Amino acid sequence: MPGKFVISLSHAKNDTDKATLAFVIANAAVASDKDTLVFLSVEGTRLSQRGYADDIHEEGFAPLKDLMANFVEAGGKIFVCSPCFKKRSLDETKLVDGALIVGGAKLVEFMSDGSPSVSY
Repeated sequence: MPGKFVISLSHAKNDTDKATLAFVIANAAVASDKDTLVFLSVEGTRLSQRGYADDIHEEGFAPLKDLMANFVEAGGKIFVCSPCFKKRSLDETKLVDGALIVGGAKLVEFMSDGSPSVSY
């Protein structure tokens, strides 16, 4: 099933259920041979920081830090909204593996061929 898939995530510890589910779906997409991107915006940008997700573990799911690591190891990409990142004074030296700070144009470029997306 080639193609692209985007998950837009604007939550972190403010809604750990949504944050977890976004990466569950991301892992399913990348395992289905989709070129998969998670776009972190608003509060979701906090997940770009090493150690932030370490204590997030929703019942019935793998720990979020493991879901994120597995996603990147499988070839998934994590784009982090640059203005959202800067607004929260996050640290570029503490990015999780696979994370890249980008402007909106990079997301638009990735999605320009009509890529399906879901938002959490």
